[in-house]
Amino acid sequence: MGVVSALARSAFLVNAVYAESSRVHGITPQQGQLLCVLMPQPYGMSELGEMLGLAKSSLTGLVDRTVQRGLVRREPDPRDGRAVRVGLTEKGNRLAHGFYDETCHRIENLPSGLTANERDQLTALLARVVLDNKVPAVFTDDA
Repeated sequence: MGVVSALARSAFLVNAVYAESSRVHGITPQQGQLLCVLMPQPYGMSELGEMLGLAKSSLTGLVDRTVQRGLVRREPDPRDGRAVRVGLTEKGNRLAHGFYDETCHRIENLPSGLTANERDQLTALLARVVLDNKVPAVFTDDA
């Protein structure tokens, strides 16, 4: 298997885990991503758009639907009175942590057939790919 196939198939594998965790928690994968991004702090809409790779209209719809479910709230941006930030509600924070923990557990089990040394090598190589390509942090080790 070549690098393109291996990376593409790995992405499908992780996406499937993400989708299953989302179903278990009664949210969409996109809502799960949004909740995880917001775990450390609230963000402005433009920051969220960049982190999630979404156009303004798509992000607005996602935030609207997530607000309606009581998982996030819009709040004034203290740096810019015209702008808003999006933050987790108490309910959203609980759901985010449950979704995050379950998804991490499922993903952690994906390379269960590897030795500890192989897992360390895989981690180091994937970290380099992620950092070299400036992938925004959605899942972090310290959430």
